Amino acid sequence: MPNTFQRPSPPDRRSHGGSLLNVAATCVGTSVLGPGRRSAVWVQGCPFRCPGCMAPDWIPDQPARLVEPAPLVAELLSDPGVTGLTFSGGEPMEQAAGLAEVARLARLVRDVTVICFTGHRLERLRARAGVRDLLAQVDVLIDGRYVAALDDGAGLRGSANQRVHHLTGRLAAHDFTHGARRAEIRVRDEEVLLVGVPPPGLLDAFDTGQGGGRMP
Repeated sequence: MPNTFQRPSPPDRRSHGGSLLNVAATCVGTSVLGPGRRSAVWVQGCPFRCPGCMAPDWIPDQPARLVEPAPLVAELLSDPGVTGLTFSGGEPMEQAAGLAEVARLARLVRDVTVICFTGHRLERLRARAGVRDLLAQVDVLIDGRYVAALDDGAGLRGSANQRVHHLTGRLAAHDFTHGARRAEIRVRDEEVLLVGVPPPGLLDAFDTGQGGGRMP
C-alpha cells in the first residue's frame, strides 16, 4: 500500500461565533515588539506565503492551539507590568473577530495599547466589514507583505515597503520606522525561540546555531 498523507482540517471557528482563536504562540512580557512591556499573540495561518518569511511554520492554516479570548487575555495580562499587546502571525486579519475580542476584554482589565501586523494594505482592510472591529481596537497597524530584498534592518517593520499607520495618537511619540531592532531568545521546555524583528545577521546565526522556531 502506498504511503498517504491527509492534510489536517482547518479549525472550525464558526461554531464559536468566529471568536475561537487558532494560536501559534504567545509571549508574555517582552520589550522588543513595541514600546513598553508587551504581550504578543501569533496566530496560525497566512494566505501570503512571502518568500523569506521569518515564521514559515505558522503559514499553514492548520490546527495549532485553539483558545477562547477570555482565557487568552488572562494569560497575556498575567504579568502586571504589561502595558500593551502585539498581534502578529500568521495573518491576524484571518482571525480578526477573535483578536478584536481579545483587545476589548483586555481593556476592561487594563488600559493597554495594541499593535497589529498584517500583510494586507490598510485601504483594502477598511473596505472589509469583517475586520472593522479589530481596526477599531488597534493603535498602530504595520501593513504590507514582507519583501526580503527590501529588509533594511531598521525599525519594527520587517521590510521598507511596509507602512506604519498610527490609527490613534497613543503611540505617536514612538519611532517604528528608524529605530534600532532588538530581539530576545527564549527557552521553553525543549524549544529555543527568537522573539522580535531580528537585527541584521541575527536570524542567520540563530538558524545556524539552533535550527529552532522563530517568533517575529
